[in-house]
Amino acid sequence: MLRVLIPVALLAFTIYCVVDAVQTDDDRVRGLPKALWLVMILLFPLVGGGAWLIAGRPTSILETILGPRQKLGPPRGPVGPDDDPDFLRDL
Repeated sequence: MLRVLIPVALLAFTIYCVVDAVQTDDDRVRGLPKALWLVMILLFPLVGGGAWLIAGRPTSILETILGPRQKLGPPRGPVGPDDDPDFLRDL
């Protein structure tokens, strides 16, 4: 049973990754050109598919599971005392 289940799961994973890569717009693909991602997925199904899901998709599987990454803006300067609720409470 396991001899059949592992290749079928790998085939399903590869098909999912290929279809996902083909349907993604060219300008939204990250890292490599779409054609190179497809070659990687087809030549190295497990590694290429995993790399596609983590590094190639517009929204990474990790971002979907863990939430979006916080984008760091410019460093904030010091906050004045009138913006501090604890300071205002003591007045």
